[in-house]
Amino acid sequence: MVPTATLDSLPRRFADFGTLGEALDYAAMGKRGLNFHDPRGNLRRAYPFSELREDAIAAAHRLIARGVKPGDRIALVAETGEQFAQLFFGTVYAGAWPVPLPLPTSFGGKESYIDQLAVQLQSSDPLILFYPEELSEMGGAAARQQGTEGISYDAFLAAPVNPVALPEASPEDICYLQYSSGSTRFPHGVAVTHMALLANLAAHSNGMNIIETDRCISWLPWYHDMGLVGCLLSMVANQISTDYLKTEDFARRPLAWLDLISRNEGTSCSYSPTFGYDICARRMSSQTKASERFDLSRWRIAGNGADMIRPDVMQSFVDAFGEAGFSPGAFLPSYGLAEATLAVTLMPPGEGIVVELVEETDLSGGEVNGERPQRFRAIVNCGKPCQGMTVEIRDEDGGILSEKQIGKVWTTGTSLMVGYFRDEEATNACMKDGWLDTGDMGYMSDGYLYIVGRAKDMIIINGKNHWPQDIEWAVEQLPGFKQGDIAAFAITTPGGEETPAVLVHCRTSDDVERAKLRDDIRERVRAITGMNCVIELVPPRTLPRTSSGKLSRTKARNLYLAGEIVPYDIAA
Repeated sequence: MVPTATLDSLPRRFADFGTLGEALDYAAMGKRGLNFHDPRGNLRRAYPFSELREDAIAAAHRLIARGVKPGDRIALVAETGEQFAQLFFGTVYAGAWPVPLPLPTSFGGKESYIDQLAVQLQSSDPLILFYPEELSEMGGAAARQQGTEGISYDAFLAAPVNPVALPEASPEDICYLQYSSGSTRFPHGVAVTHMALLANLAAHSNGMNIIETDRCISWLPWYHDMGLVGCLLSMVANQISTDYLKTEDFARRPLAWLDLISRNEGTSCSYSPTFGYDICARRMSSQTKASERFDLSRWRIAGNGADMIRPDVMQSFVDAFGEAGFSPGAFLPSYGLAEATLAVTLMPPGEGIVVELVEETDLSGGEVNGERPQRFRAIVNCGKPCQGMTVEIRDEDGGILSEKQIGKVWTTGTSLMVGYFRDEEATNACMKDGWLDTGDMGYMSDGYLYIVGRAKDMIIINGKNHWPQDIEWAVEQLPGFKQGDIAAFAITTPGGEETPAVLVHCRTSDDVERAKLRDDIRERVRAITGMNCVIELVPPRTLPRTSSGKLSRTKARNLYLAGEIVPYDIAA
């Protein structure tokens, strides 16, 4: 089996189309496409854009035959593969709105996944829910719970095709609904138009200076904006061949990702949150030379986004794979969110990871200064605003702050969502006069954006701000911990005082060791914050994650306060 071509004689167009359907129509004229690989990285299916378009139009005909009309929502469990791709684009061709929904995770049980699907179905109110055959039991249960028709991909795609006229889409029409990775109890469906989507996809290609030899390699899930928009829709609109591993296969064999990059004869573009680079660096054995297995010298764009970018992890990756040809200059930090389609800022290619040292007291507000800091944090440069986007830093009253002053990050431009689906209150809470309050805190420096944390995650004790990331990173430095093992947040004590609580995964069953570990964590946190904190050791795999795999502090706090996270009982 031969993968789709990296090079193509079809002149590349950088997402300059009116609708996503037009983008696939054009990409189908060339030789590029999508390539799906098995857990070991072997090619399972080459899927040219021409074949995708043919299958998507057939899917649109089937949908219309089932009564699907423009504006209807069609929910799709987003398994990485050709079935989801053809149904997503088929829904677009039919004028309906695809709604990608998550796959079950390794944590949580069957009932938890059914409940999650049911809540998102209730929010999006789809006509049909499609799911992989192996998820028929859970997908069917969620659909029945909400009175939605549920059907497997296999059953639907086996139905006969009766060609009918397809509706004509407008750039102002809604293209899809994207559920951001916030609370699953109160989900927000982000409504994105064709026009906003294509503006963002054009910003990707121009911001990353896409060249003819580029090929994308991805393991990111298609139910998350970075995987769906950045590594599927962008590939179609910018005509780039892509090699995919399923997310669960990456989790089991993360170095298969680097194997795929090594086999690419062109130049590679691949994105990951910080934890993906961390896992790969940790998996490299000290007895194995990276240069003997990998050739990462053609990895041109190593994108980083979707969580706080940690320079120590990035350096560990360079240390592990520099001898295999990986260049630190390939790192391309970025910042974005589903409410802005995806990308808001991108680092110019070749500049790599750039940090500024910010004094701890400055993170509580005020100007970032260059005086000798007593304790400081390395804040990563997330790049300049993308084509068509503008960023401002504002204070609590909406006033625009000066250079190097920390405040709320607001953005506006061509990529903003229409709003949250059927949730005017939530839309008005974050959008004002065409601007979006991202909910993040940061500052501008010489035209570049630096993100320091989430406003809603901030722990405020005695009028002083503490970032939970600082506490979590400090605990991670103790032996035996990794990213995602710690959740820090504020709670109110029985006496009415605010105090930080730190929940930590504990892997030892010995009571003496647990007590010592708790004391070590308490001392480490005190050294960072100057405060005594509530330290709770909890069983492994207890801390909840979002659909994109990130730690959910808000959900951890809610579960802890509700008594659903039960810490180990340790003698004082």
